[in-house]
Amino acid sequence: MNFAIIGCGVIAETHAKALERLADEGCKLYACCDIVPEKADAYAVRHNVPKTYYDDASVLADPDVDVVCVCVPSGTHGEVCIAAAHAGKNIVCEKPLEITPERAIEVARVARECGVKMQSIHQRRMMPAAIATRKAIKEGKLGRICLAEAQLKYYRDQAYYNSAGWRGTWDQDGGGALMNQGVHGVDLILWMLGGEVDTLYGRAETLARDIAVEDTAAAVLHMKDRSLCVIEGATTAYPGFSTAFALYGEKGTIVFNDEGILEWNFIDQENAPTRPDTGVAMGGAKSNIDITIDGHVELLRDLVESVRDDREPVLPPEDAVLAVKVICAIYESTRTGKPVHF
Repeated sequence: MNFAIIGCGVIAETHAKALERLADEGCKLYACCDIVPEKADAYAVRHNVPKTYYDDASVLADPDVDVVCVCVPSGTHGEVCIAAAHAGKNIVCEKPLEITPERAIEVARVARECGVKMQSIHQRRMMPAAIATRKAIKEGKLGRICLAEAQLKYYRDQAYYNSAGWRGTWDQDGGGALMNQGVHGVDLILWMLGGEVDTLYGRAETLARDIAVEDTAAAVLHMKDRSLCVIEGATTAYPGFSTAFALYGEKGTIVFNDEGILEWNFIDQENAPTRPDTGVAMGGAKSNIDITIDGHVELLRDLVESVRDDREPVLPPEDAVLAVKVICAIYESTRTGKPVHF
């Protein structure tokens, strides 16, 4: 299956490495595209890519392209994904799906109407600890969830934001510590909880970096089942800390981070779920270039299998909308100083 990368920036390297690992499974990095010719040419040389393009329309018109990986700045995800869907290409879209709920919903709608398969990149859902935690919650092993926490404490210095003109901007990045880095953790905690948000109150501030968007944020979500979920996000936490999640229920506690399980305790030990394997750390806390590829490999493999078997991908675009909606609601709460009701 032939893949084309659109946008040859930092995250495109992760996609190239993931496809290299999947080469024996019939995946080929066939084409790359970037509006900056020098970036596209250099990427093609580094990864031995046969075809190089300098505009989206040309690569999408190539009949030999089966799947496009959308790796452009966040604020242009929607337009590229919609064009790819209309061209009949299957899609892998980097996070966030889009930077507003309305645009994210539109992307999902068009992909569905065009009949293409689309996978959203929220690779933390592939963590064994996250999968086991979601299963334990659904099976009632924790009882009623009382409190959930997501600690998303990254470090990005000013040089990181200065490295690309779109970073730290509202129109292209869509936000900062939450929309760019923290969106993975926001998605994961909501997915594990499996519940609906009733109300949230949040604050997003710019405290340490010379950027338009937030570098520090916190929010409290009141879920419809009356449980509370606390989200903390930052790119000001030196030197960057392992992303951590905690779920406290009436029958037990689960706490894990990128390195493994910290707490897996249940009152009813005899019927407790099996403690999962640690898995591979996702990385990214200290730098945007130390992200491991394992989650991408699993999601790209699943997309290929969904095309071959004509089934739903594990993470279709509709699943990626809620995290965007919650993050944008935190921004709205910051602007108004009031809670946001869902």
